[in-house]
Amino acid sequence: QVQLVESGGGLVQPGGSLRLSCAASGSIFSLHAMGWYRQAPGKQRELVATISSGGSTNYVDSVKGRFTISRDNAKNTVDLQMNSLKPDGTSVYYCNAKISTKLTDWSQRTQDYWGQGTQVTVSS
Repeated sequence: QVQLVESGGGLVQPGGSLRLSCAASGSIFSLHAMGWYRQAPGKQRELVATISSGGSTNYVDSVKGRFTISRDNAKNTVDLQMNSLKPDGTSVYYCNAKISTKLTDWSQRTQDYWGQGTQVTVSS
């Protein structure tokens, strides 16, 4: 059983900052890429940022220079530091991780896991 638990959402004024955190727990054999996605009302879920197990990062153009994704491989956590937030950043933010779990002594299963989502509201 694997769980991703997010924290850190809330209400912030335009121009403000928030930090989201996500912790993976359970029967984790190997933790691969991790990332953050968001979904605004009436819109499709979109990628915000990803980070590989080696630390390579990728961002959607709209957040480059304002958001920073980081991870702690020892703690199985991924954070998203969001600065200079804009009203269009209002969304439910979801943590995602590609995780391998042990099936047998010689095999694993790799699949995507999602957190429950945390609401971020940017409004004055």
